Amino acid sequence: MSFASPVFLAALALVPLALAAQVVARRRARRFAVRFPAVATLAPLLPRVSSWRRRLPLALFLASLAALSLALARPHATVAVPREQASVVLVTDVSRSMLADDVEPSRLEAARSAAKHFLEEVPDEARVGAVAFSTDPHTVEAPTDDRSKIEDVLDSLSADGGTATGDALAAALDLVDNGPVARRPPAAILLLSDGETTTGRDPTEVARAARRLRIPIHTVALGTRRATIETPTGMVIPVPPDPETMRRIARLSGGQAFQAEDADDVARIYESLGSRVASQKEEREITVAFAASGGLLLAAAAALGLRGTARLP
Repeated sequence: MSFASPVFLAALALVPLALAAQVVARRRARRFAVRFPAVATLAPLLPRVSSWRRRLPLALFLASLAALSLALARPHATVAVPREQASVVLVTDVSRSMLADDVEPSRLEAARSAAKHFLEEVPDEARVGAVAFSTDPHTVEAPTDDRSKIEDVLDSLSADGGTATGDALAAALDLVDNGPVARRPPAAILLLSDGETTTGRDPTEVARAARRLRIPIHTVALGTRRATIETPTGMVIPVPPDPETMRRIARLSGGQAFQAEDADDVARIYESLGSRVASQKEEREITVAFAASGGLLLAAAAALGLRGTARLP
């Protein structure tokens, strides 16, 4: 949080001063109090007031004083707001290793479910595209605001073949590289893969190109090192993820890298990215919120103070 007029923060000193004045006033009242001889007779007739009830009006008044002092300083907060016409491309690995069941019910099903949840979290203003790849990027859907098209792509995914990560990223870049950087709407790529590249272009070279275009690639390395799959010939082979390469792709492109070992991890990552990749940080003034809070607290303090019950000192 920042303040446009920080000099008014000095008004916060009124809070401890008011509290000190209240303490002094109470002590002075006790010092000069006149004892009433019939206290024992009248005490049962007066309603009892709990200590917190007596202190609450003062606490509310001090809180309102603090809120109004902050309002005078014109506070600003950094908030995430949707980027206009932002494009996000979901790049999903559907190589044969995605059949591994170390992520229940399978890597592919976990990825499909998380991607659908991502569509619910991404701002409505954003356009979403999709690239599915194995030995090559065989399914390509340009960014659109029609979420049903992307859902249809996700529903059609099936796993087989090798892993051409670099070719898939290049295809995703082609979908969003549609003009000079300065005038092009913001874009990002979200890559989910579970293994090392086995064919096609070097994905790190594509990541460098993405950085030059200011298109970050966020990566999710899916799976555990103990995972295996059975080949059509009956051979069991290990299919561990390749988080090192995924981290390098993210770093070179200016994106973020994540690692997921179960379906819940994938869902949390996609949910988080859904609210971030098509948003931007913007500083906004929130003076009204503090002023309104201060006014409400002051009104509550006054109302409770007026309802104070008579009591004996």
